[in-house]
Amino acid sequence: MVALILSIIVTALMAALVYLYASRRPAGTPVTWGEAMVGSVYAFFLTFMVFGVVPHQWLTVAENEWSFRADRKFTAWGLITPQSDGGWFPFDITLRAVSDSIAALIYIVALGLMIKMFIDWQSRGEAKKGSDVVPTSTYGRPLVKRG
Repeated sequence: MVALILSIIVTALMAALVYLYASRRPAGTPVTWGEAMVGSVYAFFLTFMVFGVVPHQWLTVAENEWSFRADRKFTAWGLITPQSDGGWFPFDITLRAVSDSIAALIYIVALGLMIKMFIDWQSRGEAKKGSDVVPTSTYGRPLVKRG
């Protein structure tokens, strides 16, 4: 359980550092070879954490500590009882299927968040629509037409 919580915290901190760095780095700044190597290693490690470590730790906790095994049925605290046990629900759902579904949900949410991070990184220098940013000339003076 500690490893699962720690992996989630490390992943969240790494993702937050991406946004912190994106707010400090102006768009269009040339990237050096060293910065590209550090960025690629960082992106690989973040991807490894998101798609490798966190789901693995979830499955380990679910199966070992919480006994989400294939021989136990999901009954939702007595609300869903399968027909094989005399209930109304038409099929059996094992706890392993529930834990695997949660792992798949982790992958889907992580993929969506990674795509959002990529979009935010690529559009970090663009002005927001409807913002009060006044364009400036090359000399730094505002380009405002006087009426």
